[in-house]
Amino acid sequence: MKNPENPIFFLFVSLILASSLVFTATAKSTIEPCSSNDTCNSLLGYTLYTDLKVSEVASLFQVDPISVLLANAIDISYPDVENHILPSKLFLKIPITCSCVDGIRKSVSTHYKTRPSDTLASIADSVYGGLVSSEQIQEANSVNDPSLLDVGTSLVIPLPCACFNGTDNSLPAVYLSYVVREIDTLVGIARRYSTTITDLMNVNAMGGPDVSSGDILAVPLSACASKFPSYATDFGLIVPNGSYALAAGHCVQCSCALGSRNLYCEPASLAVSCSSMQCRNSNLMLGNITVLQSSAGCNVTTCDYNGFANGTILTMLTRSLQPRCPGPQQFAPLLAPPDTVPKDLMYAPAPSPDFDGPGLIASSPRSSVLPSSGGSFPGNPANGPAGSVSTASSSISHFCITFLVSIASFSFVFSS
Repeated sequence: MKNPENPIFFLFVSLILASSLVFTATAKSTIEPCSSNDTCNSLLGYTLYTDLKVSEVASLFQVDPISVLLANAIDISYPDVENHILPSKLFLKIPITCSCVDGIRKSVSTHYKTRPSDTLASIADSVYGGLVSSEQIQEANSVNDPSLLDVGTSLVIPLPCACFNGTDNSLPAVYLSYVVREIDTLVGIARRYSTTITDLMNVNAMGGPDVSSGDILAVPLSACASKFPSYATDFGLIVPNGSYALAAGHCVQCSCALGSRNLYCEPASLAVSCSSMQCRNSNLMLGNITVLQSSAGCNVTTCDYNGFANGTILTMLTRSLQPRCPGPQQFAPLLAPPDTVPKDLMYAPAPSPDFDGPGLIASSPRSSVLPSSGGSFPGNPANGPAGSVSTASSSISHFCITFLVSIASFSFVFSS
């Protein structure tokens, strides 16, 4: 019988005990506390795990396929665009509704039906690109044994989101939930999304600038906000820089040019049956601008969109005297539906808000109905958002444990 005091024996026992422990790494995500039942529109930063049709991407999140295209400034005038196949690794902004659930901001409108070979880990890490953890899915669905998933089971997928009253430093903003990749740095993310390291740290309640792969950051995107009356159904419409929004039952399209804070709206080309878009006491139609140079400056008259109420498109005639006459209206460039992901985009730090998806720039923004789902952000503006940080654990590779056990077994056999 082997001497129990043999040091090799104790090494073996120690390694076996160590291999039974669960080693975990933590990924941080920002949590916004809330206490009301209001909602807002926010964005998810999602990277395709395989080639998918536009409609299939939309189905994963239960959103309108056109709204996915619109949120990414992709030209929707292309034939059968909803069935266009998007390439694996393409980064998209997914528009979702952000709610207040159990005192924190999250989206719970997404459901996933399990398929053969699915696991909670594969659903979380692969299908939804790390936007949710397997533990969060398990908790949201009260799954007792995650190893037993029946095919066809409908799972609620809790997704991260933030509202912060639709402002960042008292300026209009839409919040993007972004999953940090290994090559990302906070400097790179800030630069790509036209913000600052300090702002990102404040929004995400970070003690330092270090980020790790798998962290989920709330990234404020500069936006153009509307000033519609409170009785308008699209009150609080806000559009991120570089994208578009449809309003008034798809009769009106609003855009926010890159680097702009001014919302510009005009008739949408998909409009079928719409109420009058002419400004009262004027021959101007919605979106028209006239200029008249004078010795005092430039007299500018515009027919502006002022919201949608009781089936009526509200317009407002605005006159102003400006030092100089404005140039042509600027639009964010539209992109052709992408077929490939260039390597410089696939491996670059965080995608840029002005070019989140690859593809050729469409010849004219006016060739189609212009993009993005406008969001309503109830609540009063705040000087600056402040979130808290939560952590989600993920198990270390089973290979490490197996390797330790193998070494211990070999040492024990060798010593005998």
